[in-house]
Amino acid sequence: MSELPHPEHLSEALEAELVAFRRDVHAHPELGHQEVRTTAVIKERLERAGLAPRVLDGGTGLVCDILPAGAEHDGTPSLTPFLALRADIDALPIPDTKAVPYRSTVPGRAHACGHDVHTTVVLGAGIVLAGLARDGRLPRPVRLIFQPAEEVLPGGSLVAIDSGVLKDVARILALHCDPRVEAGRIGVRTGAITSAADLIEISLSGPGGHTARPHLTTDLVTAAARIATDVPALLARRVDTRSGLAVTWGRISAGHAPNVIPQEASLAGTMRCLDLDTWHAAPDLVHAAVDEVAALYRAKVELKYVRGVPPVVNEADATALLTRAMTERFGEDAVEPTEQSLGGEDFSWYLQHVPGAMARLGVRAPGDASAAPRDLHQGDFDVDERAIRVGVELLTEAALRG
Repeated sequence: MSELPHPEHLSEALEAELVAFRRDVHAHPELGHQEVRTTAVIKERLERAGLAPRVLDGGTGLVCDILPAGAEHDGTPSLTPFLALRADIDALPIPDTKAVPYRSTVPGRAHACGHDVHTTVVLGAGIVLAGLARDGRLPRPVRLIFQPAEEVLPGGSLVAIDSGVLKDVARILALHCDPRVEAGRIGVRTGAITSAADLIEISLSGPGGHTARPHLTTDLVTAAARIATDVPALLARRVDTRSGLAVTWGRISAGHAPNVIPQEASLAGTMRCLDLDTWHAAPDLVHAAVDEVAALYRAKVELKYVRGVPPVVNEADATALLTRAMTERFGEDAVEPTEQSLGGEDFSWYLQHVPGAMARLGVRAPGDASAAPRDLHQGDFDVDERAIRVGVELLTEAALRG
C-alpha cells in the first residue's frame, strides 16, 4: 500500500484503509481515561508511518511530532513553532442501536459523537504529512494530539496540556462532526462557536414527617420543585440575556411513599452560557439563587458546582486558515457559516493558552434532506464516511498553508 498520497488528494488505498480504521475504532469504543486499545492502535499505525508517538502521562492518548526533513527536535524551543492538530478518542456510555457491521461490540458503549471520525481524520493527516516530510515537502513542524476523555468534565484536554502537548505550539486546529452539515462541506465561525458547560448537583435535607403536617417539618419535595423552577428564572433576571445563561435539570429525586415527606432530595443538571465573562461569574450566581430558594422552605442545602469547560472561541486568523484550506481543496461552496452551539467542548481549554479554531465537519449524506439527521449523543448516530477524506485533505492543506 502506498504510504505517500499525492499532496493535493488522498489516495484511494489510504482512504479505504482509514474507513476500515474508523470502523474498527467504532466497533471497540472506550470511555474516557480507559482508551487503552484505541491508544494502542493509533500508536501502531503512526509508528508504521515512521513516526515516534508518545503516550500521554495519564496512560491513554498520544502526542506525535512530524518534523520537516533535516529538522531535529531535542526538547529545546523550535525555531519554527508547531501547528497542532487535535482529535479526541473517547466514546460515550450509551448503547449503539445501529444495525451495521461495525456496530459497537461493547454493551452500553458507543462512538455517538464522532470521536472515531476525529481520530481517523487526524491520523490520516499525520500519515500524509509524514510522507510529505520524508519527501522534503513539509514546510513547518506539525504536532498530532490524540486526547483522551473529552466527554469527562472538566475534560481530558487538561491532562494533555499538563503532559506538555502545547510546548512550542503557535496555533491549534480541530474538527467536530456535525450531522446538520452535508459531507463535503464544513461550517465555520469566528468567535465563540460552542458554549460553556458546567455541572450542578444539589442535595437537600430536612427532618422529614407526615404529609398531613407539612407545617411542622421541611417540605423537601416542594423545596426541590421550587428550586427546579425558580432558580433558572432568578438567574435569567440576574445576567444579561445576551449571555444565554441556561440551567436545565436532568435529574430530580425525592421520597419513596405518597404519605411521607422525605428527609432527602436531590437535583442535578447543567449550566450553559454563551459568554465567557458570565461563565466566570456563574458559580457565585448559582449558589446565591439556590440558597435563597432553599431558605424559603427551611431546607438545608449542599451544592456541588463542577467546572466544565469555557466556550470555544475561534481566533479570526485560525478560522481564516481553515476557510482558505477548505476552499483550496473543495471550492468556495464547500464552506458555510455556522451558529454558536449550546454544546460544550473541551477544545476550549487549549484556546486558553494558544490561538486556534474548530470547524464543523459535515457528516450528513449529501441530498439527504427527507429525514431528520441523526443527532450527536444518540445511539443511532452515524456518518457519511466520505467526510473522512474531506477532513484529512482539509487538515493537510491547513498544515501546508499554516
